[in-house]
Amino acid sequence: MTYIVGYGIGTIFGFLCIALLLYLLVSDIVQKKHSVLRNYPLIGRLRYLLERQGEYIRQYFIAGERDEMPFNRATRNWVYRTAKGVGGVVGFGSTNDLREPGSIIFVNAPFPVLDRERKESPVIKIGEGYCDHPFAARSLVNISGMSYGALSAPAVRALSKGAAVAGCWLDTGEGGLSPHHLAGDCDIIMQVGTARYGIREQDGSFSKARAVELARRVSAFEIKLSQGAKPGKGGVLPGGKVTEEIARIRGIPVGQDSLSPNRHDDIANVDQLLDRVAMLRDLTGRPVGVKTAIGGWEFSHALCEAVLRRGLEYAPDFLVIDGGEGGSGAAPQVLADHMGLTIMEALPRVVDDLMEAGLKQRIKVVASGKLTTPARAAWALCTGADFINSARGFMFSLGCIQAMRCHSNTCPTGIATHNKRLQRGLVVEEKYLRVANYAAGMNHELEMIAHSCGLHHARELKREHVRLVQSAGHSMAMNILYPYRTEL
Repeated sequence: MTYIVGYGIGTIFGFLCIALLLYLLVSDIVQKKHSVLRNYPLIGRLRYLLERQGEYIRQYFIAGERDEMPFNRATRNWVYRTAKGVGGVVGFGSTNDLREPGSIIFVNAPFPVLDRERKESPVIKIGEGYCDHPFAARSLVNISGMSYGALSAPAVRALSKGAAVAGCWLDTGEGGLSPHHLAGDCDIIMQVGTARYGIREQDGSFSKARAVELARRVSAFEIKLSQGAKPGKGGVLPGGKVTEEIARIRGIPVGQDSLSPNRHDDIANVDQLLDRVAMLRDLTGRPVGVKTAIGGWEFSHALCEAVLRRGLEYAPDFLVIDGGEGGSGAAPQVLADHMGLTIMEALPRVVDDLMEAGLKQRIKVVASGKLTTPARAAWALCTGADFINSARGFMFSLGCIQAMRCHSNTCPTGIATHNKRLQRGLVVEEKYLRVANYAAGMNHELEMIAHSCGLHHARELKREHVRLVQSAGHSMAMNILYPYRTEL
């Protein structure tokens, strides 16, 4: 009897499978959108399946250690090991090809600094002498702007708690200050984006009252002109990720795409930008900086000229220079691929302009754009940056596997999704320690590079301490490629 019942169920299941295949066969033949399916029904579906899964197949089975983009396996594995506190030691040599143009080589000293001669990198006070509450920034490496909305609540809480342990700052991104940013009681930089989320009136205009209120909780403000992922276009948060809480914080409708304007409607030139910087600093007593991607030399030239003309009290307290290789947020592919200079070209030019104008001491420089490893971060310090911002490096520390689904609300690690089931995989109590380990590991290895160059601490790194490979067997020192400009 059991055999007969089982046979009957198997027969029914078989008929259902045949019926489904016939339905798909007919659907493929009569549909008009896909030529492959129309000509090769059923079999053609394998093509789309393999296409969708191709990036994951390449990632795990085909690509070499240093083949992938935007981040290769060697980089991700270094971050994972550092975040877990197991160190970045490798055996049997490096897989980094030092013959590739652009490769970074540091100039080791014949007599490196002994342990007893090492010193702590000094704390830099941002805005000192120009605002009531200058910000004492302790960490060389900090968390770049990633909005609550783009990231999940557990991810933001883990970043906040990890930043507090590591002593680094956390940038809110343009989505505004949320309770999750405050979870760790860390230093926070409040980003003022083009839509003014979290710092605006009901009609969308800038809110002075809200700015004063925020100043009690944040260490500094950052006016965002543009970001490396999509210069010339505002932030994009798909409607599927706009929950009730996010809508309340941003002041926008639930479930609708959150699209920021491509620039501030009341900042159309450098003088208006400096007016906004001075107003916000006077209003809040906090340092005020500017974040921008660089497309040429017009902006930095004009900024320096305007500050010299108007006075140092109008200067931004810091500049965040974002390279065109940035990309933690959703962006049109053409902008992500082709808009904005890379950090390796933009940073030295901006630093040179500040030096030539005699403004390098007044305006601190923060470098951002794929600076996830100590080598690239140390290059930025050599070039003239005072601090490093990283977004995706800290995402990797949270467990990001580069699934490339940040914009789709289906992030499998719970970092960039508001799906509660997927968020369950991100345990804040575990991940915040990895955030802290990554920041500490980056700072530690930056100091290690400096000591190997014969320096007492990482802030002593200069352009003469790093060389860039031009071709196989030939490199040039940064101070030859980009000679220092004389300060006025």
